[in-house]
Parts: sequence; structure tokens; C-alpha cells
Amino acid sequence: MLYNIARRILFSMNPETAHHVIMANLDWAVQLGLTNLVTHMPDDDPIEVMGLRFPNTIGLAAGMDKDGERVSAFGGLGFGHVEIGTITPLAQPGNPKPRLFRLIPAGGVINRMGFNNEGVDKVLQNLRSADAFRLRGGILGINIGKNAVTPIENALSDYEKCLDKVYDAADYIAINISSPNTKNLRQLQGAGELEHLVSGIVAKREELKAARNGKHVPIAVKLAPDLENDDILRCVDTLIEKGIDGVICTNTTINRKGVEGLLHAEETGGLSGAPLRERSTAVVRLVAEHVKGEIPIIASGGVMTGSDAVEKMEAGAKLVQLFTGFIYNGPKLVADSVEAIAAWRKKQNS
Repeated sequence: MLYNIARRILFSMNPETAHHVIMANLDWAVQLGLTNLVTHMPDDDPIEVMGLRFPNTIGLAAGMDKDGERVSAFGGLGFGHVEIGTITPLAQPGNPKPRLFRLIPAGGVINRMGFNNEGVDKVLQNLRSADAFRLRGGILGINIGKNAVTPIENALSDYEKCLDKVYDAADYIAINISSPNTKNLRQLQGAGELEHLVSGIVAKREELKAARNGKHVPIAVKLAPDLENDDILRCVDTLIEKGIDGVICTNTTINRKGVEGLLHAEETGGLSGAPLRERSTAVVRLVAEHVKGEIPIIASGGVMTGSDAVEKMEAGAKLVQLFTGFIYNGPKLVADSVEAIAAWRKKQNS
């Protein structure tokens, strides 16, 4: 009820303005316990994925805390892991505004933000915000990408730069090659391009491990839902062959099935939220049936309820991330999802 009132106020604002209002006030709202009026901290439901112990199965997807300024505050809402970013070597403003649109009747959001962020060096300074979260066992993911001005053929250099800088700060690193909002980025999912990129990233990690007494930081790669199924499986086979630790299924979609005719539906950018749920879950299931546990799947896309979160686990995910559902349904969705999956896991093990 209280979040419904808050949402009415927030949804009366421009979406990007509403986001800034939330981010500006989240720390003190969590610290003073005001968020306890709309949610509660779920009990731990630990799971090991990519060699890491996650306190629960639910995480915040990249894109919400782009600059790593509010990690412990999000942790205070019950997230077991928080993935910040996408960050790039150099600061960049992103695409021109307006670039964020709600499709309220469909429970969707279209964004064409374009990796707006403060750049890797400033983000690393911001990550003091993660100290309390990590101290109590929360997992920090750092999602990295390439600068818009970097030619696509030089993309590996940007990923190597970010990997080098964030290696000591991250519990895991996510590689974003699937956003539709950076020109040509999705080309990196092509057969030759992916093999070249992933080989270079894994080689860079080996170099960093050697320089850091063998410290292994897991790497996950985020894929688009708009690839043909055969191409998704080709990508996953390449990730396994090259030694990548996890796959994130999926990024936003450029498909507009189910939202035709709605206000803002024709805006360019990636669509997230409820309209993405079915395809995202289908990709999770496709990959899970193909890999048979050889690489863990992090599911992201269209989780609006606790039941949606369980659906992702039933399809074969090990972890589930929230983004648009959190915007529409508020912090309560975190506890609802953690608890729904915990009950499902308990039943599976009984």
C-alpha cells in the first residue's frame, strides 16, 4: 500500500528524474529503517555459484546503480548480490535525453541510456559504498563495457582496461556485449568476434591472477535474448570452451512483441520488464538443457513476482536478478522472491 503511494508520486515524474530521486534518498531511508515499512530483510538462503557463497539467490541487475554509489543500501533491502555498472574505462554521458520510458500498461521499461557512467577510476572510489554489504557476506558484481567512442574492432582493449582496474574490487565481473544501446556492441556476439574477445579477456585474467598470488575472480558474460537459439548455444559453447565461469540470460530486447500500440512502444532501445519474461525464461531453459550444469546461469528478465523468480529457477537458473520488477513493485519484491525460491529449494531437497 505504502509503495503504491510512493510509486504514484515517482511515476508522475520523468523516469530518469524519479531514478535520481530514489538514488539520492536510498541511503538514509535504509539507515533510518523507513524501508522496513514496505519490506523486511529475508532470512539467508545461501547458495554457491561460480565458487562464491551468495547469501541468497536474488540480486540487483546492472543498470540501477551504475556508478556503485549505493551498494550497501541496496544490500539493506535484502539483495544477496548487487551488480553495478555498466562501467567503461572513461566517463561518458550516454545517449541524448529523453532515453528512459515507461510502458505502464505492460509493466515494461524501454531504455537507451548508452552506458552513462563516471568512468572506472571514479566508480572504484565510490565503492566504499559496498564495504558494509560485503562485510556481512554480500556479493559485489562489476559489469564492464566499452566506451562509445572506441571502435568495435578495438573493444577488447576497453574490456582489458576495466578488468585490470576492477579485478581487486569485484567478487565477480560481468562482461556486457549485449546492450542494444551502444553502436555495434552486439556484433561482439558473432562467432569470430566472441572467440577473439573472450580469449583475450581470459588471457588477461590469467595475467592478473599471476600478479595477485593466484586470486581467481569469476567472469560471467551477458547475452542478448534476440539472438537465434542456435547462436545462443554457439555463444555458450564458446564461453565454456574458453573458461568463462557463468552466463547471464538475458539483457534487454529490441523486440516489441506484446507492446504494439502502447505509448512509447516505438522508442528505440532495450525493452525490459514483464514483456521480456517469457523469452528470457525460454533462453534460460534452452541454455540449461544444453549445458547440463557445466556453466551456471544467472537469470535476468521480467521477474515481477516471487512466482516469476521461481520460474527462472525451474528453468535452470542458479541466481535471479531484478530490475524493472523492482521499479514497478518496490523493495517487497526482493523478500518475496528470496522467500519464494527458498521454499521451492526446500521442497526440491525434501
